[in-house]
Amino acid sequence: MFLKIKLYELLKAKIGEGEAEAFIEILENDAENKLLEKSSVEATRADISKMIDTVSNAISEAKVDIIKWRIATSIVIVGLIVAFLKFI
Repeated sequence: MFLKIKLYELLKAKIGEGEAEAFIEILENDAENKLLEKSSVEATRADISKMIDTVSNAISEAKVDIIKWRIATSIVIVGLIVAFLKFI
C-alpha cells in the first residue's frame, strides 16, 4: 500500500492526477491477472496426490487385465496342445 501511494505521488507530479490514477489501476489489474494465472497453473500437493492416486489405480487395473489375458491365453494354448495331441 505504501508503495502504491509513493508511486501515485511520483506519477502525479510527472503526468497528472487522472493519468496517474489510470496508470496505477492498469498496473493493479495486470498484477492481479498475472497472480490469478499463476495460481491457476500451479499444482498443489492435493492435486499431485490425486493425480498419483489416479495413476496408481490405472496401473492396478492394467495389471489385473494383463493377468486375465495371460490366464485366458494359457488356457487356449493348453486346449490347442490337447487338440493337437488327440488329432495325432
